[in-house]
Amino acid sequence: MAVTPLAIIAFLESRARRPLTLRDILSGLELSASDRRAAKQLIESMVHDGSLIQLKGDRFSLPRQLNLVTGRVSAHRDGYGFVAPADGGADVFVPARFMREVMHGDRVVVRVERQGRGGSREGRVVEVLERAHTTLVGRFEGGERLGFVVPVDPRLGADLLIPADATGGARPGEMVIARIDVYPGKTRNPEGRIIEVLGPVGDPEVEVLTVIHQHGLPHRFAAATLAAAEAVPETVTAEELAGREDLRGLPLVTIDGVNARDFDDAVAVRAESGGRTRLWVAIADVGHYVPAGSDLDREALERGTSVYFPDRCIPMLPERLSNGICSLNPGVDRLVLVAELLFDGQGVRLDSRFYPAVMRSAARLTYGEVRDMLLHREEAVIARHPELYPRLQEMAALAERLTAMRRQRGSLDFDLPEAEIILNLKGEPEDVVRAERTLAHRLIEEFMLAANEAVAEFLSRREVPLLYRIHEAPTLDKLIAFQQFVAHFNHGILLDGGPGGARRLQQLLASLEGAPEERMINQLLLRSMKQARYAEENAGHFGLAAEYYCHFTSPIRRYPDLVVHRILRQALTGKGMTGRQRQRWQRELPNLAEVTSQRERRAMEAEREIVALKKAQFMEGKVGEEFAGLVSGVQPFGFFVELRDYFVEGLVHISSLGDDFYHYEEERQRLVGSHRRRIFQVGEEVRVRVAKVSLERREIDFELAGIGTAARPPRRPRRRPGRK
Repeated sequence: MAVTPLAIIAFLESRARRPLTLRDILSGLELSASDRRAAKQLIESMVHDGSLIQLKGDRFSLPRQLNLVTGRVSAHRDGYGFVAPADGGADVFVPARFMREVMHGDRVVVRVERQGRGGSREGRVVEVLERAHTTLVGRFEGGERLGFVVPVDPRLGADLLIPADATGGARPGEMVIARIDVYPGKTRNPEGRIIEVLGPVGDPEVEVLTVIHQHGLPHRFAAATLAAAEAVPETVTAEELAGREDLRGLPLVTIDGVNARDFDDAVAVRAESGGRTRLWVAIADVGHYVPAGSDLDREALERGTSVYFPDRCIPMLPERLSNGICSLNPGVDRLVLVAELLFDGQGVRLDSRFYPAVMRSAARLTYGEVRDMLLHREEAVIARHPELYPRLQEMAALAERLTAMRRQRGSLDFDLPEAEIILNLKGEPEDVVRAERTLAHRLIEEFMLAANEAVAEFLSRREVPLLYRIHEAPTLDKLIAFQQFVAHFNHGILLDGGPGGARRLQQLLASLEGAPEERMINQLLLRSMKQARYAEENAGHFGLAAEYYCHFTSPIRRYPDLVVHRILRQALTGKGMTGRQRQRWQRELPNLAEVTSQRERRAMEAEREIVALKKAQFMEGKVGEEFAGLVSGVQPFGFFVELRDYFVEGLVHISSLGDDFYHYEEERQRLVGSHRRRIFQVGEEVRVRVAKVSLERREIDFELAGIGTAARPPRRPRRRPGRK
């Protein structure tokens, strides 16, 4: 039997009294000659990825046996960092003096040199296993003999030195991409050469390109991928209808944003006897056009997801597919995979069926149109879709029942609004508003959640390998800290470790609606949660209180959905998935889960970055102006204020509060003046002045209107002699 990494680790743990040579390991594992060769290669790869440590004399040991930790380093802009252990456990703090030879994201080995209270650890980097960056993006500045690039990401540390003959024609003040030739040392900066000039700082197009390159987003399709997309037919052929159900007579509709161009889901409902409702969720059959292992497939996996910026989308698939044959445009035949679900009058799913089909969308509706019909009952809009209006009313009623069912079982609904950046024709921000989330949005969300859950349960109960979307429960210490915090706002929550924990959290969130502390408590609970991710093993979805969950409904823009489509199609054909297919998925799913989770995080970070930049640019022209706002969060270094006029948040630093000495009360998350007892806490109305905007740091600084930064705090009273 072939040796595995787990077998080697278990063997070394059992012989932990001393490091072992390669001969010790191979003989102790009792391997055949062929397995010995494979084991040698495996041990080399484990040394490379940090699972094993190779010592002098070709002896091997597990990192923890030597008080070593391997993991990725997360650097802070102030120089220090943390290493998250690859095998779990508490992060290791690394002081700035031991960070000079590493860069943010590097995979390193850290020696733990100090253990603190509460499990905290401190150490130093002893080896860099893998560099996270071969290039960086930044602003070029030139000197007489030597230029340098200031990284856009402040976590990357020191400036990159550029020799005079390696500037690539860049001029001072331009954004560039530079290759790293020499990594930082204890006493030297990194060095490199400029390989691409993006353009001048401040150009909207350059700003987007900067974020794209900073996060390593693939944004140009390879020629082979575009050629493969061009070869795909633009219309559905008669031959492709074989084996598919015909839903072209069903009034399926798409409901999307007004600017959407790719429509990958369509819905329809029908009221049936006994208060039951039948729901059809038809999803574009992207897998029919994107074969596994093809050029289209490989590039889709490399991207992992579409990325959405205020002025554009970086699609996962070429537009010929995403906006063409895979888009459920109205009035044309399209191939789909369908989840047909039957619900009772309470929203309980009674039955489900899944099958490939052909459909023809009856209408392309926008969220605004559906809102106007259902909420405002606007006759002019209803008159445009008279035959669909009753169907939409049935959809709204079903969505309401599904929402109630989810909340009853403990599904958490975080009401955290997102920013929408309004751009002018030059791509410059001219307004920042709260993104609208109406009944129409919630209607589609409920139907997509129902379909995702039904597909996951169908495949799980048949023991088919699946790429799950999981969300693990928060740790008990996180929940206890949250419980203690909300108690200061007179909100209680029982933590007994039982299955009703999620339900009680949902009840708490519902009770907060409209309260000043609603957003803060929502955010704090969200930060207490673990991050949802993809996994080959089912761990349930805590946030949705769902035992089974996967992503099935967006294969145009998410690669995991495409994987689930392929698995579902194999499970539905003939006698079901073959043994060979099962084995292949069992091999591939762990890596797919890790890669797609990483791609998703990369996209989210890039999207947040561009929104933060646009907000800073919008406020840059308003320095000195005053606005009304609400305190939205409090920290030891100051408090954040959300403006009423614009959906923008900035910091009032504690150093700008010149009327008193302020101290932070952590348990209540508020700042209190030592003498005047003025309190700054969440929900308080304040008036602020825009003091400073940093585009590089994406930060907006406010100061309280009426409190000058030059004013000195009152003197502390002197102690009288004899007083203690």
